[in-house]
Amino acid sequence: MARNKHPEETINLILDVASRLFMEKGYEHTSIQDIIDNLGGLSKGAIYHHFKSKEDILVAVTDQMTEESNRMLAVIRDRPDLSGRDKLKSIFKESILRPVQDEIFTAAPNLGDNPKLLFSIFSETIREAAPDYILPIIRQGIADGTIITDYPEQLAELIILVANIWTNPMIFDNTPEESYAKFMIFRQMMQGFGLDIVDDEMLERLQELSAIYQKNK
Repeated sequence: MARNKHPEETINLILDVASRLFMEKGYEHTSIQDIIDNLGGLSKGAIYHHFKSKEDILVAVTDQMTEESNRMLAVIRDRPDLSGRDKLKSIFKESILRPVQDEIFTAAPNLGDNPKLLFSIFSETIREAAPDYILPIIRQGIADGTIITDYPEQLAELIILVANIWTNPMIFDNTPEESYAKFMIFRQMMQGFGLDIVDDEMLERLQELSAIYQKNK
């Protein structure tokens, strides 16, 4: 097959094939050659024209998976009918319960062995997730009296770092039991701030995602 003349179509083809292979074989067991072999004749040069590495492909696949959910999280952030504390609970519940997480945890590599990808996640957490989603909610909570803190920026970073990094089994290779213990500490920490935002359903879901990751790594 000749190289696709439309860059968007070429990128989507690469991501579709890579996503399927990541789900079927796992990220670590999928090579660039595997992706090439399933592209119907698209050349290795076509891949490297758009992506520098397999890690870059995974980042793009993950971004594609989470694009819709990020829009949904923005909707929760902007809802006028919820308090700051209720929004904070809703945003974490929707993040962990959304079905696309099954696909992400199935395809995910051990992030501890992928420093470039890990740094990308860490950077995105601090530069985008904390200020774009968590901080506006905390500021609203301060204004409506449901969240009490003199340090909204730092609290936003703390919450998202613990939730997205420390409790993430893809980074620390946690078993379901270890994930449960970490999330229990997260729950107690939030209660210490007067934020009862972690419930049993979320705890069970984190264990489930951890089990999916352990099974497919």
